[in-house]
Amino acid sequence: MVRVTVATTVVVLGGRQTTTVLRDEPSARRPVLRRRGGGGVVLAHPGDLWCDWWFPTDDERWRADVREAAMEVGQWWAGALSSRVTGDVRVHEGPMVGADEHRVACFAGRGPGEVFVGGRKAVGLTQWRVREGTYLSSVLPALGSDELVDLLADPPTDLAVALDHHTLSTLGVNEPDALADDLAGQSGVPTMRFLTIPR
Repeated sequence: MVRVTVATTVVVLGGRQTTTVLRDEPSARRPVLRRRGGGGVVLAHPGDLWCDWWFPTDDERWRADVREAAMEVGQWWAGALSSRVTGDVRVHEGPMVGADEHRVACFAGRGPGEVFVGGRKAVGLTQWRVREGTYLSSVLPALGSDELVDLLADPPTDLAVALDHHTLSTLGVNEPDALADDLAGQSGVPTMRFLTIPR
């Protein structure tokens, strides 16, 4: 498991998005990264609990089925969270759910394997698959996504409502390092390495 940290707030585009989804005014500019996985744009903040896994095809945890791979990682998160938070912890088992226009933003919908606490989204997932294996990325945000609405060139109606997700503080997670350790244990990889971006 790789735990990723950012030195400053950055905009992370989905693999099929371009910067045209963002406002071009200087007041709206943030450093921009792009992930290879699908989904919409997300803000990454210092303090986010952002954890990634690479599963080569010869790893016993690699899953040929996209949904099954996401569900397994979601269950690891649920296992690590369930003893630390108040509220019903659920992993979304169904297909993608959410208004099409809201898919511009990652945390505005529900996807397989994503984790909800008390019906409110807590952990978002995305994955990128190649012949050699699967790269799966997940994040429990430190902050809300209000700023993201202001950064978009054409935010859809009610996007702010759809983006009302949990954060570490709303869940009462005061020791994210301990949660990350537990998550690493849940995934069968008790050691982690850190990658800080941007450099």
